[in-house]
Amino acid sequence: MEVREILAKVDHTLLAQGATWGEIRGVCDDGIRYRTASVCIPASFVRAAKEYVGDALAVCTVIGFPNGYSTTAAKVFETADAIENGADEIDMVINIGWVKDRRWDDILAEIRAVKTACGERILKVIVETCLLTDEEKMRLCRLVSESGADYIKTSTGFAGGGATREDVALFAANVAPHVKIKAAGGISSLEDAEDFIRLGASRLGTSRIVKIVKNADQGGN
Repeated sequence: MEVREILAKVDHTLLAQGATWGEIRGVCDDGIRYRTASVCIPASFVRAAKEYVGDALAVCTVIGFPNGYSTTAAKVFETADAIENGADEIDMVINIGWVKDRRWDDILAEIRAVKTACGERILKVIVETCLLTDEEKMRLCRLVSESGADYIKTSTGFAGGGATREDVALFAANVAPHVKIKAAGGISSLEDAEDFIRLGASRLGTSRIVKIVKNADQGGN
């Protein structure tokens, strides 16, 4: 697989709590240079980032991040605010406690409410696979398929585990054909990226792939 094909599926990510505008701007520069699918950044930087990149790059942000236990109303507000500020894509975290309590109707209603706030923009639903059983993952595949969301996403990267090959394969076997898959967290090499894409991932949430390619361009220095 050519490197450019991998980069075209990367949501180039910077979500560290201490991220500065200078660092966000650098991520945007690299996203444009390497033609990534988007940059995924904190909501507080969305307006500045969108004004900076214009139509040259999609801007993605995160909602209910990283814990997912905000109220539905708060998530809907965050989503509407992010879109007003220029966000092109939204990655929301579901309420994991509701999964454990088997509040499936509430989870479905929340995803649908956020999708309504998104309108035509892409919505990716983060289910935090490292905290789930396989039965819970399969049930969430069905809920996301019913919800109108565009993607199911493995992880925030903040819960002690990231994407695994097994989870991406499980998603691919259980989501409806119209739902795409985003693998995120722990994707540390081009080989990892290729594996996840071959298993069914259409997007990769990672900061490392661009860094690897950039380092190679600079002769490994």
